[in-house]
Parts: sequence; structure tokens; C-alpha cells
Amino acid sequence: MDSLAAAPGTGPATSPLPVLRKPRPAAKFKDLPTDRTLVMAILNVTPDSFSDGGKHATADTAIAAGLRMFYGGADIIDVGGESTRPGAVEVGVEEEQRRVLPVIQALVKAGALVSIDTTHAATAAAALEAGAAIINDVSGLTMEPEMAELAARSRVPYILTHRRGNASTMDSLTEYGNVADDVAAELAGVRDKLYAAGVAPEQIILDPGLGFSKTDVQNWELLRRLDVLQAMGHKVLVAASRKRFLGSLLTESGKAAPPAERDAASAAVTAISAYRGAWAVRVHDVGPSLDAAKVAARMAPAATGPN
Repeated sequence: MDSLAAAPGTGPATSPLPVLRKPRPAAKFKDLPTDRTLVMAILNVTPDSFSDGGKHATADTAIAAGLRMFYGGADIIDVGGESTRPGAVEVGVEEEQRRVLPVIQALVKAGALVSIDTTHAATAAAALEAGAAIINDVSGLTMEPEMAELAARSRVPYILTHRRGNASTMDSLTEYGNVADDVAAELAGVRDKLYAAGVAPEQIILDPGLGFSKTDVQNWELLRRLDVLQAMGHKVLVAASRKRFLGSLLTESGKAAPPAERDAASAAVTAISAYRGAWAVRVHDVGPSLDAAKVAARMAPAATGPN
């Protein structure tokens, strides 16, 4: 049967039986909404991500979760097969691709716009072949040289994240003069390498790398100064969802709030980032952030509507 089985309870129908949906063309980047900040949903197909490791560690559970995100209004589904949290253990490229490729294929078949969250050029290339339309390279200054060449060749949007070191060393690399200016300068240096490889300016999306080689104080300062990145002339993605600095903010009785209790704070960051012009936010919980983005769009100075 030429159809896609959605997970039970997903989409408008909530029957306990799978809902059969006809395949439809995948969404195009050029057709994304432009009247509000976009919501990129995080789909970790891993056993060890800091927030939801193991929840979507199989293809079936990951596809079901991705469909819920898609039918729940996510503009982009960001699929990753390797945890990038501080201290995470690297996985091989073959294992990473085994995790993500079936999920990408199924979500694209359902009509979703998918990005691939990876530091490996080979995985990014395989994901694009499977239907992904965006490369989300969180390696920052440690990216594989082949990644720039792939972005230039494929002409797809490329998310450039600021990061020093790798998962094992990033927490020790937090010395900055002025964090916003330094992050912008370091991103500009990597951007020059992308330009040299043939990547076009309009392909580049900047991510300040909250939580990557940043202290809690530095993360907040970057959020306050998004305009420094926006002045570089590219779209800006904010990825704060459930991160450690939010848990620290919500500390009670000397104990930081666990990841699952950080969604309200994450949605608040979405509202503020959206109001200040972020192109997209990357989040775990789609609904509240989508609502927050819509409210911010309606409150923006340029917004118009019924009196």
C-alpha cells in the first residue's frame, strides 16, 4: 500500500489504530513561513542525549515522535544520531547513519522538512540523499573540512554553530574577553572558510552555540546580544531548549531543575528570541514554543491586524 502509517494518537485523528496517510511531497525550505520565528523540533535518535536519551532510540519510536512533532506544527524536524552534550561519547559514522536514515526517509515521505544534526560530512551527505534539506553542523570550529565542500556542492542551508573544542573539552574552553563579540568574530573566521569552499552567504544560518563552551552567565549574555550575530547578515537560530543554564536558573533547594522541568523556561526564551527577530528556535516541546512564536510575531512593532 502506497501510504505512510502514522503513530497511534498522532495528527488530527487519535484512534488507537495507526492512521494511514498518503505520502505527500516534502516541504521546501523556500516555502517556510516568513511571518514568524520558525520552530525546529529536536529528534534525538540516541540512547544518551542529555534530555531525552533513549526515548526515541529505535527507528519506530523516533518516527512516531517525529510525526507527532510534524503534525503538531513543527516547521523543521532536526534529526540527530549522536549526542553532542558535554562529555558525550562519539559514535561511528555507520552507527549514526543506521540510526537516522530510516527516520529521515519516513518523515520526508510524510511531507516534513528535515535537517540533519551531525558533525560528519559522510552522514550529512547520506542524509541529503535520503531527503534531508538542511545541514545542522554543531561542530563549529572543529568541523570536518569535507563539510564545507558538501555544503557548497549541495547548495542547501547550512547551520554554523559556535563551539570550541569537542564534547570532551568544551567545558574547559570558556575564556572570552567579550563573549558576544568573540563568538561573532570566531564565527566569522569559520564563515571565511565556508566562503572559500564556495558556500553562498544566503546558505549560512548562525547558531551562537548556547551551552557549548559557554558558562551560564555567558549564555544569558549571548541571548541579550543576539543583535551582534544578526549584524553579520545571516539568519540566526537559537537553541536553548532544556539546556543546563536553564536548569541552574530554576534551582530549588540547591538542586537544579531536571531537563523535563525546563520547558516553560524554554518557551519563554522562544518568546524573547522571536520578539528580537530570531529566524528559528530549536526546541524539544513544539506546542508551547509555536504558541510563543505566534504571540511574539503579533506583538512585534511591524505586526498589523484587527483593531
